[in-house]
Amino acid sequence: MSTNLVIVESPAKAKTITKFLGDDFVVKSSFGHIRDLSKKNLGIDIENGFLPQYEVPADKKKIVAELKKHVADAKTVWLASDEDREGEAISWHLKKVLNLKKDEVKRIVFHEITKEAIQNAIKNPRDIDENLVNAQQARRVLDRLVGFNLSPLLWKKIKPALSAGRVQSVAVKLIVEREREINNFVSKSYYKIIGIFKVDKNTIKAELNKKFKTLEEAEAFLETCKTEDFVVSDITKKPGKKSPAPPFTTSTLQQEAGRKLGYSVGQTMKLAQSLYEHGFITYMRTDSVNLSNLAIGSSKKVIEDTFGAEYVKTRKYTTKTKGAQEAHEAIRPTFVANETIEGTKQEQKLYDLIRKRTIASQMQDAQIERTIITLNNSNDTISFVASGEVVVFDGFLKLYIESTDDENMDETQSILPKVKKGDKAIVSKIEANQKFEQPPYRYTEASLVKKMEELGIGRPSTYAPTISTIQQREYVIKESRSPKTRSLVNLVLENGKIEKKKEEEKFGGEANKLFPTSMGIVVTDYLENHFDNIVSYDFTAKIEEEFDKIAVGKIAWNKMLADFYEDFSKQVEDSLKEKETTKWEREIGIHPETGLPIVLKIGKYGPYASIEGVEPPRHASLRKNQNIESVTLEEVLDLFKLPRNVGTYEEDDLIVAIGKYGPYVKNNGKFYSLKKQDDPYTINKERAIEIINEKKSQQKEAFGRTFEEMPGLTILKGRYGPYISYEKKNYRIPKTYDPETMSLEDCKTIISQSKKV
Repeated sequence: MSTNLVIVESPAKAKTITKFLGDDFVVKSSFGHIRDLSKKNLGIDIENGFLPQYEVPADKKKIVAELKKHVADAKTVWLASDEDREGEAISWHLKKVLNLKKDEVKRIVFHEITKEAIQNAIKNPRDIDENLVNAQQARRVLDRLVGFNLSPLLWKKIKPALSAGRVQSVAVKLIVEREREINNFVSKSYYKIIGIFKVDKNTIKAELNKKFKTLEEAEAFLETCKTEDFVVSDITKKPGKKSPAPPFTTSTLQQEAGRKLGYSVGQTMKLAQSLYEHGFITYMRTDSVNLSNLAIGSSKKVIEDTFGAEYVKTRKYTTKTKGAQEAHEAIRPTFVANETIEGTKQEQKLYDLIRKRTIASQMQDAQIERTIITLNNSNDTISFVASGEVVVFDGFLKLYIESTDDENMDETQSILPKVKKGDKAIVSKIEANQKFEQPPYRYTEASLVKKMEELGIGRPSTYAPTISTIQQREYVIKESRSPKTRSLVNLVLENGKIEKKKEEEKFGGEANKLFPTSMGIVVTDYLENHFDNIVSYDFTAKIEEEFDKIAVGKIAWNKMLADFYEDFSKQVEDSLKEKETTKWEREIGIHPETGLPIVLKIGKYGPYASIEGVEPPRHASLRKNQNIESVTLEEVLDLFKLPRNVGTYEEDDLIVAIGKYGPYVKNNGKFYSLKKQDDPYTINKERAIEIINEKKSQQKEAFGRTFEEMPGLTILKGRYGPYISYEKKNYRIPKTYDPETMSLEDCKTIISQSKKV
């Protein structure tokens, strides 16, 4: 019998903690939450103060039963789930479900899994914080109220199987609004003037301090430059400095890992969770930039030993994030001196990023000398400006440089030569380069997190699940898109002559950006029209602030829910009374062959294009990367190229089309699904035949065994495992039988006892 039972959320965490405790401690995992709101109906008793109705899901009953056995053998149960609201709720649920008495349960918390932290937690147990639990319950209940009421409305008004979520819907709205900004953006061209000058033996590249709207204006300016003489009219040197970024919070880690390592938000959190559970970093869900004195001292020693004492500048950062919660530390290595860790390459890269950011935050500022050289003509009517900077002392830059979301930002500065005021500047050439105004950038996962944080929407624990959910629901897709090409007309003044140069440039390429789908757009519009407060940024941020107040005991959680639900339920009732469904339609143009209009619509299976008035009706589904607002007539006409005949095979046509379950090739009356990488609009005969033969081969392998005594009975390998097919009915084969060796009598037994699959 063990005196002490410690319960944590994950097996990895349990394994790490076991190393730091004695033989009289047993560490077990609850594998996350052990119960949740009931899935039968709403799962909330609204009449009794929004009382949650919890149940242990089927997949957790075995875990609960095992934990109860260990509880029976223990004198003291230590609940050691994470120290945030979610972790507090897990401990609270464990106490309730395991029927733990107050005198036999102790709550312990720690933000790093080290021997010292665990032993310190054991010495300083506390009670479960009911306020934190209530804040988590309030979030869970409110989100269930929103989802349970809005999702059926979306089914009724737009399309079956849609769903809505409080924070998720707001995140989709951000992406939809950005897409509309981009679609409505009219890119105007202008001319940027760059001069290349010879000053003594040096070359200086400088930019004119104004831009021109038209080619004619730019050309007229170059004409005036033919006879102008230039001199160095001013040299300005200004000392400056660059300071390191603070240590990582959840949000900034997600952003920087996305920019520097190319990790998705979900991937970053999964890797950080593993690093935390193996004892390599502190807790990874935090909005604090604070470092402990121990971490600062350790960083100082590493800097002194590696770079020298002149590189040290210790700092205490303060958290300024809107609605910051839970007094954790920033994300840092548990042992800053450890340069490397054991783990996957991805984990090692993330650890290295966290370590460098932590150490850099305690390093000296970089000292910069910024230089601006102005080149003027004789009567000072034309000014070219060259700017550059020199790093006088590299400071923290020796170790770490923060990345940026600005895709056009040139992170390198030219180093300017030494020249004197009054020096002659001889024109080598002057270029007038055509440029185009840039539309707003689409969000990456990381920049969406940054925006949500700025608006106070969500908290460290919700960013990754929110972004994952909106993609799973196919309201948003993340993809890369190839750049387009456009023509430019540039001018060059050289040796007294102006030459026009026609060039091409790539533009509009996208790498791992978030695009709204048609359903994302339609659902956003419906929610804005009927539940504008629910998808309001201010309202969503206000709700988060109320959760924060509940967490510190300032307001009652069920009172907050009652205030919210009073108005919300009325809005739902009003929407239900509306008889009309939401019909989204857009006429995009005329079909050239029939002369009839093409209209975009939302149907049972998603967005599609329809040629109106043609018999038989002709429809074509939009592709996943097309949305109903930005798709062009040319792209829609391509959709009507299906079905395609790509050749013949076994004396029958190979017809490629898109059906209810996706793209397929049809041959000899049978349908063969295309793979994800196959494009129905470009697939050729050879690939279609390859898919057919591959499927036939799989079908042959699936036909397992038959019996002469019962020719209508067959043992098959199906998608969900082996089964028996007999008289047009299917019977699942239990795992206790081997489908390769089982007898006919075994089959008869299963048929007589089994239910139809």
